[in-house]
Amino acid sequence: GQNDLLIVSTLDLLQGILLMHPPSRSLFAREIYMNLLLDLLDPTLCPAIHSSALHTLVAALLCTPRNTRTFETLDGLLTVTSLFKSRSASREVKMKSVEFFYFYLMPETPADSGLAIANMHVRSGSGSKWAGEEGDTKGTEEKQALLGRYLGNVADLVEDLRESAVFGGMSR
Repeated sequence: GQNDLLIVSTLDLLQGILLMHPPSRSLFAREIYMNLLLDLLDPTLCPAIHSSALHTLVAALLCTPRNTRTFETLDGLLTVTSLFKSRSASREVKMKSVEFFYFYLMPETPADSGLAIANMHVRSGSGSKWAGEEGDTKGTEEKQALLGRYLGNVADLVEDLRESAVFGGMSR
């Protein structure tokens, strides 16, 4: 109804703000605001809200490892995978969920890292880390293990990421 349209419009505006003004993303490091976004992935809400909420979630997590840690702490992966597995989820929502999984599995880069730090990428036994950000970022391997708790075919998604160069590709 009318409320659903208002929620979708608000999410679209919020997504635009987060993309145009990256410092605004810091808001979602706070659990209360991340929870509000995750609440919009409730399977009883309409598919348009789910799609907009997933897009806004990507914008909130983009280049912001601290927000991703908050998302993980609040069982955001469980929330998204539950929506994906829900019988009531539309085909579009399932596709948006898969897109989100691809995005989530990408190695993290802090927003202020710039090209200099990106060129100092190092491998460690626990996955990819970014120089100067030890402990703050996670690589694909760590994220694969976390997502694998809720989804069975994560290794296939990772392999697809590597082969298809989704989002600009991934190094092994």
